[in-house]
Amino acid sequence: MRLIKNRGNIARSLVAGGAFAASLALTLGAAQADDQTYVMKITTPTINDVPDTFARNFAAAIEKDSNGRIKGEVYPASQLGSIPRQIEGTQFGAIQMAVIPSEFWVGVDERFEVTAAPGLVVSLAHGQKLAADPAVIKLMLSLGADKGLHGVGLFMAEPSDVIAKTPIRHLADFKGKKLRTFASKFQTESFNRLGATAVVMTLGDVVPALQQGAIDGAVAGMGPFTKMHFVDAAKYITMTNQPGIFLVAEVNRKWFEALPKDLQDIVDKDAAAQSIAINPTAVDLRQKAEANWTAAGGELIDLPPDEQASMMQTLSSVGADVSKTNPQLADAYKILTDAAARTRSGM
Repeated sequence: MRLIKNRGNIARSLVAGGAFAASLALTLGAAQADDQTYVMKITTPTINDVPDTFARNFAAAIEKDSNGRIKGEVYPASQLGSIPRQIEGTQFGAIQMAVIPSEFWVGVDERFEVTAAPGLVVSLAHGQKLAADPAVIKLMLSLGADKGLHGVGLFMAEPSDVIAKTPIRHLADFKGKKLRTFASKFQTESFNRLGATAVVMTLGDVVPALQQGAIDGAVAGMGPFTKMHFVDAAKYITMTNQPGIFLVAEVNRKWFEALPKDLQDIVDKDAAAQSIAINPTAVDLRQKAEANWTAAGGELIDLPPDEQASMMQTLSSVGADVSKTNPQLADAYKILTDAAARTRSGM
């Protein structure tokens, strides 16, 4: 009987010891997780411009707020590949975050392109208010959740304009021109209506295409035009101010979900904060870009007021016409146009 009792005591001791060991392992594992450093590669297509400025500010914020547990590495100027490769890399985890104009994500979800609808915003200030609207944020940051993405930030960088090798001073000058556009039906349809031929092309290919005569001009922002030395290939920019260029910051979902909950919260919180904090920087960079363009020998052209109004009238139905082909896209377009009307008040 004593032997049986001793065996019972030994068994209970082993069970208690095993439980303690398991508890200790869990504690040590949690401590190691808390101490783990997570590298976050952040890619943008531009350099010294709004997207990569946002990326650098965000990287600094998360490193500070995580006490160094997240290390942000910013790769501007498409160092990690063309825009399509950056998007793929972020979807599949080779890159942890990409800050790219929203319509380039159209291959992931067609609704990403609704921000490129002409006439959606009337100014940079209006676009910045629109990007901060809760309904717009809820929609845009939810896109791509089923395709490996987790949206964390949305902001407007600047209006887009048209650069050309020969000046576009009147609406009639658009006719027959081959113009690079973003990957958006809203953009391609807009320029087709103006008599131009839209050619979808990633940003890094534009200057060579202009120099080689493959295209006559391109749609982009003043930031890339000045920072990427477009003046070497074309000197004339027509200030159409349409459409707005909105940026979305997307994180690889699998990487994000593997973070401890406190770090997930930091990523979301800091991205939201930097999406607002970038606004005055965007205004300042736009003003400097315009000044730098003329200082470098380029010309800024405004269409005559009646022709600008005529252009906007021609483009006014593009959004509704393009979006009606897809019920989900139509719903997304309505969310943005309703928000645009709300945020236009007083402007």
